[in-house]
Amino acid sequence: QVQLVESGGGSVQAGGSLRLSCAASASFDCMSWFRQAPGKERERVALIDSVGSTFYADSVKGRFTISKGNAKNTLFLQMNSLKPEDTATYYCAAARRSWWSRCADFTSADFGAWGQGTQVTVSS
Repeated sequence: QVQLVESGGGSVQAGGSLRLSCAASASFDCMSWFRQAPGKERERVALIDSVGSTFYADSVKGRFTISKGNAKNTLFLQMNSLKPEDTATYYCAAARRSWWSRCADFTSADFGAWGQGTQVTVSS
């Protein structure tokens, strides 16, 4: 059974930084970070594909960076200049793709593997 384990969440003041980590038990073509705040829909924050191309939500561009680690099947999200509106539970997600599909087009419904979530709280 595929497992994704996140770590690195916490509480920080506005303007601060956090780094989230995700360790996967297998390799995937598409890896992503989603977040969900209370009463809101799950939002795709950042995605990286198998060749290293990255995609970001407009709300985090220039502040968040998604990357893969040197260790196999690890994923990171560096979050800088955090804002109170970044407060949410953050989830690592992973998917394999068919040859005709693009990771960039994937929504939450396309991801079959999810972590348990890690809470990020940003205070003003």
